[in-house]
Amino acid sequence: MFRRTKIVATLGPATAPVGVLEQMILAGVNMVRLNFSHGKKEDHQKQASLVRAIAKKHHTHVAILGDLQGPKIRISTFKQSPIEISVGDSFCLDAQLQPGEGDNTQVGLDYKALAHDVVAGDTLLLDDGRVQLQVIDIEGVKVRCKVTVGGKLSNNKGINKKGGGLSAAALTDKDKADMLIAAAIGVDYLAISFPRNGEDMHYARSLAKEAGMDKVQLVAKVERAETVASEAAMVDIINASDAVMVARGDLGVEIGDAELMGVQKRLIYLARQHNRVVITATQMMESMISSPMPTRAETMDVANAVLDGTDAVMLSGETAVGAYPVATVKAMASVCVGAEKHPSINVYNYRQDEHFDEVNETIAMLAIFAAQHQIGMKAIITLTESGSTALLASRLSSRMPILALSRHEQTLNRCALFRGVYPVFFDKSGDINDVIRAVLSQLKEQGYLQNGDLVVLTHGDQVEFSGTTNTCKLLKVI
Repeated sequence: MFRRTKIVATLGPATAPVGVLEQMILAGVNMVRLNFSHGKKEDHQKQASLVRAIAKKHHTHVAILGDLQGPKIRISTFKQSPIEISVGDSFCLDAQLQPGEGDNTQVGLDYKALAHDVVAGDTLLLDDGRVQLQVIDIEGVKVRCKVTVGGKLSNNKGINKKGGGLSAAALTDKDKADMLIAAAIGVDYLAISFPRNGEDMHYARSLAKEAGMDKVQLVAKVERAETVASEAAMVDIINASDAVMVARGDLGVEIGDAELMGVQKRLIYLARQHNRVVITATQMMESMISSPMPTRAETMDVANAVLDGTDAVMLSGETAVGAYPVATVKAMASVCVGAEKHPSINVYNYRQDEHFDEVNETIAMLAIFAAQHQIGMKAIITLTESGSTALLASRLSSRMPILALSRHEQTLNRCALFRGVYPVFFDKSGDINDVIRAVLSQLKEQGYLQNGDLVVLTHGDQVEFSGTTNTCKLLKVI
């Protein structure tokens, strides 16, 4: 069955056994995530090569996402780990303390500027909020705290500040080195972790170009409180990116889980309004790390994101280290298809009152309108060099599959993430009437269309040039 919502799967030890990755792609994976927080350069290169080979073997297109680690702020290590601290205890975060010297009264930091980013009364969240500290005072590089939520604390756990505001730069030296690896691999998308604003994304784009990735699509991982503090802040980071990820782990820690659902819905809506792709991530089917079936709450979580209009839903530990990576992909695909049966999926009138600056966006609206209102319509076809028209059409909810035809593998891989879009390799230029006949003939041969089907086709007068889409046609397949 036609599935609009795309699936992103993180690669790791669980996907390494022979045949597992191929089964996952056949089960419905549209993008794989290479997590640069783990693994060596050779591991990532090997995985990427395997993805490309499997996709070629099965005549499909799978995007590759390189995910940079970013400034993960952590405590250092203890003499004996884990330690236990209780409510009311005093506990000091000391940037001068050496690794291995922590105990149940103090621990070192890998982030030396913490003392400059906090004031008395701030709440620090350790290990995703499982342990919480209230800042009492600051002396030099020492942050003295009182334990407000106690528990076990082990080596290298992360630190967040409630409400956000830590000043760590979004791109570290490790990230800059990993960009060169991503360029060598030829990733289609590059995720920037912990960006603070649109300026961080502009800086990341300049570094990506220096690394040789002129056409890579940048994904802003929205996981800092300041990036969602207002609608203006959300729009700033959305417009500076090609895609956004609702990274609900660190974001939920900083803003609180109670606020998370509303923020998720708003981010998805704004991303679509501004013609950007959006991925919803983190703990979507977490229980399947060790269970062959998801919980009902997890299926509802995935379904809710689908109904909100997300382009893709992402699996992290479920496929990277889980016991059932293939079953997890199948379960997620099934939930997506089920949610897409809801009538709200086919509502597209939320942009009918807008005015468009670009001709290809107007053409995309025409195509969607015709596809929705013409009886017997089977598909929307876009001849695309860059994927832009397919993206614009996918921003308008539709019951129709959008077939994006291009001769460029990078464009097709990019389109693999767009909601409702099926990338199809097509390489013919010349007289437009000959091109159209070749399009319909190929799509019939590949089983997408059959005689008698009605389709909408968009193209430019010069099909081999980007940005020239200016024509929308209704055609009958014969």
